[in-house]
Amino acid sequence: MYVILVYDVNVERVARVLKVGRKYLTWVQNSVLEGELTRSQFERLKQELREVIDEAEDSVLFYRLRSAEWLEREHLGVKKGEPTWVL
Repeated sequence: MYVILVYDVNVERVARVLKVGRKYLTWVQNSVLEGELTRSQFERLKQELREVIDEAEDSVLFYRLRSAEWLEREHLGVKKGEPTWVL
């Protein structure tokens, strides 16, 4: 499945949420990660995030698609989170 993760968490937990998210997904923009996951990877991601966030204060959203081919993305402006190649 293709997953888009969007989060709004207390500044104290932003770095930890990003670190967990980047273990499974690709960072594409501030507070947004995306990528292909298996069902078990998705469940592990959710469990790890539950251990980091404060569910009474923080918000994490998951958008799930069957695959990346169902996703159409349009971009304006600076692309963030893309690898930079040094030659």
